[in-house]
Amino acid sequence: MKISRGCISLIIVILFLSLSCTTVPITGRQQFSILPDYAMLSMSLQQYNEFLKTNKISRNQEQTKMVKKVGRKIQMAVEQYFTDKNMSYALKDYEWEFNLIESEEKNAWAMPGGKVVVYEGILQITKDEAGLAVVVGHEIAHAIAKHGNERMSQGLIAQMGGMALSKALEEKPGKTRQLWMTVFGVGAQYGVMLPFSRLQESEADHLGLVFMAIAGYDPNEAVEVWKRMAQMKDGQTPPEFLSTHPSDETRIRKIKEAIPKAKEYL
Repeated sequence: MKISRGCISLIIVILFLSLSCTTVPITGRQQFSILPDYAMLSMSLQQYNEFLKTNKISRNQEQTKMVKKVGRKIQMAVEQYFTDKNMSYALKDYEWEFNLIESEEKNAWAMPGGKVVVYEGILQITKDEAGLAVVVGHEIAHAIAKHGNERMSQGLIAQMGGMALSKALEEKPGKTRQLWMTVFGVGAQYGVMLPFSRLQESEADHLGLVFMAIAGYDPNEAVEVWKRMAQMKDGQTPPEFLSTHPSDETRIRKIKEAIPKAKEYL
């Protein structure tokens, strides 16, 4: 039987997609990722170091201490979860670091490999240690779920025809770095941040609740933090942290629904 070129192409595409699927921890969702972890970690470290060269570390010792304390507790929670699931290998190349940036910008982000940045401005919303755990847990969840890899993969296919990251950096370095920065929301000067999908946001909320519970924080605090986040939209420019984050009644309702399951990890 003769197989047409079209069928062969379709078979190749199906195989490519199936081999490019990974599973998100806790939720079990299948996601599309074409970038190897080592490439994501290498570029993450490079861009993170460049960011630190052009941004001031906070001089507020008390707030800095809180950010590092919360970060370490969420880190240990993540490591505990992965150890319990015999998946510690997935974190073997992580080099965790938590920094508070001197800025009134209400933002926070996490890169692959455990590089986490919190801006002083968002502490006005988080209020205390438990509130900060909501934001840090949510951002680390994005990294653990490899949402950045998923979006970079989609971006490379949409904008560069599926070009390999190394080739994209070689042939289109500016465009590739801009894609990276917008994917992770590292500074408005790099352009409009690509929005996480509602699915990814719900996933980060879910994982974040679990991680903060394992760390010993009450997941109920998440409801109050997201309510305060939503209130910032009323008649004001929304925080950068919320510029692409759907913060509404639906989100809060879903968080409330997920809290009982998360509290099982307390």
